[in-house]
Amino acid sequence: MKRRPEAVRGKLQIFQEMEKESRLREKPPELEYHAALIRGELGHVQPLMDQLFPDANVVFEIRKEEMEWQAESPATFGLSGLWTLEYKRELTTPLRIAAAHGHTACVRHLLDRGADPDATPGGRGALHEACLGAHTACARLLLRHRADPDLASADGLAPLHLCRAPASLGCAEALLEHGASVQQAGGTGQDTPLHVAAQHGLDDHARLYLDCRARVDARNSRGETALSLACGAAQRLDDLEHTRGLRLCALLLQHGAAVDARDEDERTPLHKACGHAQHSLVRLLLLHGAHAGALDYGGASPLARALQAAACAPAAAAQSTIQVLLNHGSPTVWPDAFPKVLRTCALVPAVIEVLVNSYTQLRVSESWKEMIPDEVYQMHQPFYQSLFTLAHTPRCLQHLCRCSLRKIFGKKCFDLVPLLPLPMPLKNYMLLEPEGVLH
Repeated sequence: MKRRPEAVRGKLQIFQEMEKESRLREKPPELEYHAALIRGELGHVQPLMDQLFPDANVVFEIRKEEMEWQAESPATFGLSGLWTLEYKRELTTPLRIAAAHGHTACVRHLLDRGADPDATPGGRGALHEACLGAHTACARLLLRHRADPDLASADGLAPLHLCRAPASLGCAEALLEHGASVQQAGGTGQDTPLHVAAQHGLDDHARLYLDCRARVDARNSRGETALSLACGAAQRLDDLEHTRGLRLCALLLQHGAAVDARDEDERTPLHKACGHAQHSLVRLLLLHGAHAGALDYGGASPLARALQAAACAPAAAAQSTIQVLLNHGSPTVWPDAFPKVLRTCALVPAVIEVLVNSYTQLRVSESWKEMIPDEVYQMHQPFYQSLFTLAHTPRCLQHLCRCSLRKIFGKKCFDLVPLLPLPMPLKNYMLLEPEGVLH
């Protein structure tokens, strides 16, 4: 007669080798239990708990081997680094596994069997996992069983910090309904939930937190506000996320966010938006009074940041960013530095055109041709021929009149030029709209 296995309490160990071997023979019961929890098979979980695993707080110790890339100094491993085999050890609980995969029925069964909703072996609790996976039903169930809404993980993160996806809005609402702190700073960066929402372009989350009186200008350990983080994250967002990010920045500004708040590097939100050539965001910040001539710790202006980004940004975005900065009173590039700009931005002649037209008279040198690769010159020959023609002729009277009016209007060009009784082509000319050649 086959002997019935004894009930297991305490810790269950799962090794990578066990998973490989189980394909060839019958799975060990602990591996079956683990797999059933991952798949959410309550009909399989219940008998296993009844017969073998009655302790709902049993701890899984999962060990596996993983290849990791170790970056080392060139003197040690050449120019690249070294692949090393690392042994990983992870501690978790049945409740954490079920919550991480959104299996509400399994979560309910485990809680009814006495699972501790605040157990944190491995550094995170079940509520952290539910929020990270955006499983609202699981989060609400855990909270109804008195899970701590502000439980800190080993990294110092509360569940609200892990609401990082648009679908996690329901989790955030549930946490706040159960008393979670919207002001709590956590993690190595000491970010608040509003910082997290800003970093991930979550405008609905940000609105929720602000409605719960989150401090709009709270700073993290790097001196960044939510607005600063939102502008810095703009490069990583796709079109849909960019729209949400733009709404988020507008929302923060409507709630009184300091438009010129500086981080530890003295960079403003405008510096960060320009560094990604996000012209819509740049325009929004300038319309709210951002200082177009602010200098960061390294002496760089927003215009300098936009020029650095021009070579790798979409041409239209780079040109529009620089154009809107100049129309809001940004100082132009020091003439002696223009050859360097030409070298960096040669592929984007519209940027060069806008910059050249921001000077009353720029002393163009034939030697600047050396800054432009031959293939780029050939690709944009009409424009560059018109540029180097200026080495021998003064600018036209129309351009000089434009410069005189722009000097009078100063940083109000963007607001005042549209009010002039002029045809639209002339208004565009006044606002430095590129024409493809210089006169």
